[in-house]
Amino acid sequence: MPLKNAMKKFFLAGLLLCDILCFDSAAGFDLVIRHGRVVDGTGNPAFFADVGVKSGRIAAIGVITEKGRQEMDAAGLIVAPGFIDVHTHADDIFQQPLAENFLRMGVTTLVVGNCGGSKLDLDRYFSDIAAKKVSVNIATLIGHNTVREKVMGGDFDRAPTPAELAQMKSVVDRAMRDGAVGLSTGLIYLPGTFSRTEEIVELARSIKPYDGIYVSHMRHEDSNIFEALDEFTRVTREAEVRGEVSHIKLGGEPSWGQADKVLTYLEKCRAGGLDITQDLYAYTASSTTLRKLIPDEAFDGGDAKCNTLLADSEQRKKLAEKIKERLQKRGRTDFSYAVIAAYKHDPTLNGLNIVEAAKKLHGSDSLDAQVETIFEIQQHGSGSGVFHGMNEEDMEKFMRHPNTMIASDSGLYEFGQGVPHPRGYGNNARVLGRYVRELKVLRLEDAVRKMTSLPANTFHFKQRGELREGNWADITLFDPEKISDPAIYGKPHQYAEGIPCVLVNGVVTIQDSRHTGAKAGVGLRNGR
Repeated sequence: MPLKNAMKKFFLAGLLLCDILCFDSAAGFDLVIRHGRVVDGTGNPAFFADVGVKSGRIAAIGVITEKGRQEMDAAGLIVAPGFIDVHTHADDIFQQPLAENFLRMGVTTLVVGNCGGSKLDLDRYFSDIAAKKVSVNIATLIGHNTVREKVMGGDFDRAPTPAELAQMKSVVDRAMRDGAVGLSTGLIYLPGTFSRTEEIVELARSIKPYDGIYVSHMRHEDSNIFEALDEFTRVTREAEVRGEVSHIKLGGEPSWGQADKVLTYLEKCRAGGLDITQDLYAYTASSTTLRKLIPDEAFDGGDAKCNTLLADSEQRKKLAEKIKERLQKRGRTDFSYAVIAAYKHDPTLNGLNIVEAAKKLHGSDSLDAQVETIFEIQQHGSGSGVFHGMNEEDMEKFMRHPNTMIASDSGLYEFGQGVPHPRGYGNNARVLGRYVRELKVLRLEDAVRKMTSLPANTFHFKQRGELREGNWADITLFDPEKISDPAIYGKPHQYAEGIPCVLVNGVVTIQDSRHTGAKAGVGLRNGR
């Protein structure tokens, strides 16, 4: 190429970059946030500065003398990037497009498609986000369970045929081309629980050309966690992809006290060349389907197979014995740790643990009555539960690790419905209130980094996660002295407090701690 033409192209490219990143101060700012203490998301110390917003982006950070069309006084507040929640189950965003339980705790970007479950037609999904409008930014993974069910046609304990595996890889490739940020597995859920490691490795190889990330709800989060970590790291190593451990935890008392050992394992793998991280929610109880109280083998063939077994008195008795044996191995004497969160067949049981539900349904809290209650719930469509079983000290150690992101593992909540896990209302606020201000487990700047630049860099979200000129203006303002999570177990339907304002792509979406009705969220396709 002649030098003159090359210089011309370089000059034009420079003009285009300037058009994207530079802002004409003579045209003024749409909004100026003044007098706030900026925590920019990098982990660097906070500093006082004004923040100017124009055309959806951060136009200036520093001393701004010019008046904006809108002015906001942030005296006494932290000005931070909008929080990014990399582990959510908000896939059905169109049912609650305001996503208020997330926005009210400062979250502006959600990653859906976790734990192996996702939408299948992602091109249409992103098109619908653009057409129907939502209040938060949405990125998605492609779910292994969704792909397996689509291709293999059911919940079966077998490996895919070569033809089925080829078709599954094609589906994953299509999803990545349509904008998925990676592949997720939920290896305690149907049908993924029946998959072999070799199958997962092959599917993970399909995301490598797109630099996708492999995100896994591993097979074990209890005393068998190292076996699960071996499988997770094998997938990342053999497929040569980045990896993320979903909601890292040690569940069940027999596994407590091993957080240092788990982190040492992960550090050794990173030193050996693996690019792996983890996320965590700030609670010692998990939440998932009540089906997990029944052994996986009962579902070889899906819910229909399980219900067939339960209809047979002998099989029902055998299954009951297996449940009791498993409970004993886990060091428990009853199911008081398992709380019914949402059960459509009988909402009066919501908020009761299995022992209390058994007493209500059968007039007895015996172990036999508890198992019968579990079976009856399954036969009537199952439901979701909250499961208490983690250790606070382990959780704090995981939280401190520099590669741990803060993520809720929550879906969209309909205010007042059911008795869900409080993390969907308070996770980010809980970290900033309890673990930063009260317990000083984290520095403020480090906590914000775990919610912003760390997830943005891990999931390759461009121009997000940091307060930097030219980046999109996803901004959360909060009072470090007042931020808190009033949502508690048993009374979860309480929004986070101390977060008066949230911007999504430069649009004020939470103002005076109320949703404005704005829908400025966009779909975040991989690489765009």
